[in-house]
Amino acid sequence: MIVRLRVSILAVFCLCLAGAALAQSPDDGPITRVPVDKSAPPPKDNRKAPPRSDTLAPDESSSKQTETDVSAPSGDEKHPGADESELGEFHPFDPHKAAKCIEVGDYYYKEGNYRGAISRYQEALDWKPRDAEATYKLGESQEKNGDYKAALANYQDYIKILPKGPYAAKAQQGIERVKTKAGATASPPAPKPS
Repeated sequence: MIVRLRVSILAVFCLCLAGAALAQSPDDGPITRVPVDKSAPPPKDNRKAPPRSDTLAPDESSSKQTETDVSAPSGDEKHPGADESELGEFHPFDPHKAAKCIEVGDYYYKEGNYRGAISRYQEALDWKPRDAEATYKLGESQEKNGDYKAALANYQDYIKILPKGPYAAKAQQGIERVKTKAGATASPPAPKPS
Protein backbone atom coordinates (compact mmCIF):
# COMPACT_ATOMS: atom_id res chain seq x y z
CA MET A 1 0.00 0.00 0.00
CA ILE A 2 2.85 2.37 0.86
CA VAL A 3 4.56 1.55 -2.45
CA ARG A 4 1.39 2.46 -4.35
CA LEU A 5 1.09 5.71 -2.46
CA ARG A 6 4.70 6.62 -3.26
CA VAL A 7 4.16 5.78 -6.96
CA SER A 8 1.00 7.91 -7.02
CA ILE A 9 2.76 10.87 -5.40
CA LEU A 10 5.65 10.54 -7.83
CA ALA A 11 3.23 10.42 -10.79
CA VAL A 12 1.42 13.57 -9.61
CA PHE A 13 4.77 15.35 -9.13
CA CYS A 14 5.87 14.41 -12.66
CA LEU A 15 2.59 15.65 -14.13
CA CYS A 16 2.99 18.95 -12.32
CA LEU A 17 6.50 19.37 -13.68
CA ALA A 18 5.35 18.50 -17.20
CA GLY A 19 2.48 21.00 -16.97
CA ALA A 20 4.81 23.75 -15.81
CA ALA A 21 7.23 22.95 -18.61
CA LEU A 22 4.43 23.16 -21.18
CA ALA A 23 3.13 26.43 -19.75
CA GLN A 24 6.53 28.10 -20.02
CA SER A 25 8.60 27.57 -23.09
CA PRO A 26 12.28 28.64 -23.04
CA ASP A 27 11.58 31.52 -25.47
CA ASP A 28 8.85 33.16 -23.36
CA GLY A 29 10.86 34.08 -20.37
CA PRO A 30 9.39 34.13 -16.89
CA ILE A 31 5.60 33.84 -16.38
CA THR A 32 4.04 37.11 -15.36
CA ARG A 33 0.55 37.81 -14.10
CA VAL A 34 -1.62 40.41 -15.81
CA PRO A 35 -3.84 42.39 -13.44
CA VAL A 36 -7.57 42.34 -14.20
CA ASP A 37 -9.52 45.60 -14.08
CA LYS A 38 -12.64 44.71 -12.06
CA SER A 39 -14.25 48.13 -12.56
CA ALA A 40 -14.55 47.67 -16.36
CA PRO A 41 -17.99 46.61 -17.68
CA PRO A 42 -18.33 42.99 -18.81
CA PRO A 43 -18.01 42.32 -22.54
CA LYS A 44 -21.24 42.78 -24.51
CA ASP A 45 -23.01 39.65 -25.76
CA ASN A 46 -24.30 40.23 -29.30
CA ARG A 47 -26.20 36.96 -29.55
CA LYS A 48 -29.99 37.22 -29.62
CA ALA A 49 -32.08 34.75 -27.65
CA PRO A 50 -34.93 32.99 -29.50
CA PRO A 51 -38.44 34.22 -28.70
CA ARG A 52 -40.07 32.55 -25.75
CA SER A 53 -43.32 30.72 -26.34
CA ASP A 54 -45.06 32.52 -23.47
CA THR A 55 -44.44 35.91 -25.12
CA LEU A 56 -45.82 34.93 -28.56
CA ALA A 57 -49.38 35.41 -29.75
CA PRO A 58 -51.46 32.18 -29.92
CA ASP A 59 -51.30 32.05 -33.73
CA GLU A 60 -47.60 32.94 -33.90
CA SER A 61 -44.80 30.37 -34.07
CA SER A 62 -41.19 30.61 -32.97
CA SER A 63 -40.04 28.56 -35.96
CA LYS A 64 -39.33 30.22 -39.28
CA GLN A 65 -41.34 27.82 -41.44
CA THR A 66 -44.76 27.03 -40.05
CA GLU A 67 -46.31 24.99 -42.88
CA THR A 68 -45.07 22.12 -45.00
CA ASP A 69 -46.32 21.71 -48.55
CA VAL A 70 -47.11 18.04 -49.19
CA SER A 71 -48.96 18.50 -52.48
CA ALA A 72 -47.61 16.99 -55.67
CA PRO A 73 -45.52 19.36 -57.77
CA SER A 74 -47.21 20.88 -60.80
CA GLY A 75 -46.79 18.78 -63.91
CA ASP A 76 -46.13 15.60 -61.88
CA GLU A 77 -46.70 12.72 -64.31
CA LYS A 78 -45.98 10.02 -61.72
CA HIS A 79 -48.76 11.10 -59.36
CA PRO A 80 -51.45 12.91 -61.35
CA GLY A 81 -54.15 14.35 -59.13
CA ALA A 82 -52.43 13.21 -55.92
CA ASP A 83 -53.63 15.08 -52.88
CA GLU A 84 -53.12 14.93 -49.13
CA SER A 85 -56.14 12.67 -48.52
CA GLU A 86 -54.49 9.85 -50.46
CA LEU A 87 -51.38 9.92 -48.30
CA GLY A 88 -51.57 7.24 -45.63
CA GLU A 89 -49.72 7.02 -42.35
CA PHE A 90 -46.03 6.46 -42.92
CA HIS A 91 -44.72 3.34 -41.24
CA PRO A 92 -41.00 2.61 -41.62
CA PHE A 93 -39.82 -0.58 -43.27
CA ASP A 94 -38.26 -2.83 -40.64
CA PRO A 95 -37.95 -6.53 -41.52
CA HIS A 96 -36.46 -7.36 -38.11
CA LYS A 97 -39.55 -6.11 -36.29
CA ALA A 98 -41.72 -7.92 -38.84
CA ALA A 99 -39.88 -11.18 -38.13
CA LYS A 100 -40.36 -10.70 -34.39
CA CYS A 101 -44.09 -10.08 -34.90
CA ILE A 102 -44.34 -13.28 -36.96
CA GLU A 103 -42.55 -15.18 -34.20
CA VAL A 104 -44.99 -13.89 -31.57
CA GLY A 105 -47.91 -14.58 -33.94
CA ASP A 106 -46.71 -18.18 -34.28
CA TYR A 107 -46.75 -18.52 -30.50
CA TYR A 108 -50.31 -17.21 -30.31
CA TYR A 109 -51.37 -19.53 -33.15
CA LYS A 110 -49.93 -22.59 -31.39
CA GLU A 111 -51.71 -21.58 -28.18
CA GLY A 112 -55.04 -21.31 -30.06
CA ASN A 113 -55.28 -17.53 -29.63
CA TYR A 114 -56.17 -16.79 -33.25
CA ARG A 115 -57.22 -13.18 -32.64
CA GLY A 116 -53.81 -12.47 -31.06
CA ALA A 117 -52.08 -14.21 -33.98
CA ILE A 118 -54.09 -12.18 -36.50
CA SER A 119 -53.10 -8.97 -34.73
CA ARG A 120 -49.40 -9.83 -34.76
CA TYR A 121 -49.38 -10.99 -38.40
CA GLN A 122 -51.10 -7.74 -39.42
CA GLU A 123 -48.50 -5.79 -37.44
CA ALA A 124 -45.77 -7.72 -39.27
CA LEU A 125 -47.33 -6.62 -42.56
CA ASP A 126 -47.26 -3.02 -41.30
CA TRP A 127 -43.51 -3.29 -40.74
CA LYS A 128 -42.88 -5.25 -43.97
CA PRO A 129 -45.69 -5.03 -46.52
CA ARG A 130 -46.10 -7.96 -48.91
CA ASP A 131 -44.25 -10.34 -46.60
CA ALA A 132 -45.21 -13.76 -47.98
CA GLU A 133 -44.93 -15.70 -44.73
CA ALA A 134 -46.97 -13.20 -42.72
CA THR A 135 -49.60 -13.08 -45.49
CA TYR A 136 -50.03 -16.86 -45.54
CA LYS A 137 -50.10 -17.18 -41.76
CA LEU A 138 -52.58 -14.32 -41.48
CA GLY A 139 -54.89 -16.16 -43.88
CA GLU A 140 -54.47 -19.38 -41.91
CA SER A 141 -55.33 -17.62 -38.64
CA GLN A 142 -58.32 -15.88 -40.19
CA GLU A 143 -59.60 -19.22 -41.47
CA LYS A 144 -59.31 -20.72 -37.98
CA ASN A 145 -61.12 -17.66 -36.58
CA GLY A 146 -63.98 -18.07 -39.07
CA ASP A 147 -63.27 -15.03 -41.29
CA TYR A 148 -63.29 -16.97 -44.58
CA LYS A 149 -63.52 -13.97 -46.90
CA ALA A 150 -60.36 -12.35 -45.46
CA ALA A 151 -58.60 -15.74 -45.36
CA LEU A 152 -59.37 -16.29 -49.04
CA ALA A 153 -57.96 -12.87 -49.93
CA ASN A 154 -54.74 -13.54 -48.00
CA TYR A 155 -54.26 -17.01 -49.48
CA GLN A 156 -54.68 -15.49 -52.97
CA ASP A 157 -52.26 -12.68 -52.07
CA TYR A 158 -49.67 -15.25 -51.00
CA ILE A 159 -49.97 -17.00 -54.37
CA LYS A 160 -49.49 -13.61 -56.10
CA ILE A 161 -46.45 -12.72 -53.98
CA LEU A 162 -44.69 -16.08 -54.04
CA PRO A 163 -46.30 -18.52 -56.53
CA LYS A 164 -43.71 -21.24 -55.94
CA GLY A 165 -42.99 -20.49 -52.30
CA PRO A 166 -42.83 -22.95 -49.43
CA TYR A 167 -46.51 -22.42 -48.54
CA ALA A 168 -47.83 -22.31 -52.14
CA ALA A 169 -49.38 -25.80 -52.06
CA LYS A 170 -50.91 -25.17 -48.63
CA ALA A 171 -52.24 -21.80 -49.79
CA GLN A 172 -53.87 -23.43 -52.84
CA GLN A 173 -55.46 -26.07 -50.59
CA GLY A 174 -56.57 -23.26 -48.26
CA ILE A 175 -58.23 -21.43 -51.15
CA GLU A 176 -60.24 -24.54 -52.07
CA ARG A 177 -61.10 -25.24 -48.43
CA VAL A 178 -62.19 -21.67 -47.73
CA LYS A 179 -64.28 -21.46 -50.90
CA THR A 180 -66.29 -24.50 -49.82
CA LYS A 181 -66.64 -23.21 -46.23
CA ALA A 182 -67.62 -19.73 -47.42
CA GLY A 183 -70.17 -21.25 -49.82
CA ALA A 184 -71.63 -23.38 -47.04
CA THR A 185 -72.01 -20.46 -44.63
CA ALA A 186 -73.14 -17.94 -47.27
CA SER A 187 -76.23 -19.84 -48.45
CA PRO A 188 -77.87 -22.02 -45.83
CA PRO A 189 -80.24 -24.65 -47.25
CA ALA A 190 -83.77 -23.38 -47.80
CA PRO A 191 -86.47 -24.93 -45.62
CA LYS A 192 -88.64 -27.55 -47.33
CA PRO A 193 -92.20 -26.47 -48.01
CA SER A 194 -94.76 -28.49 -46.07
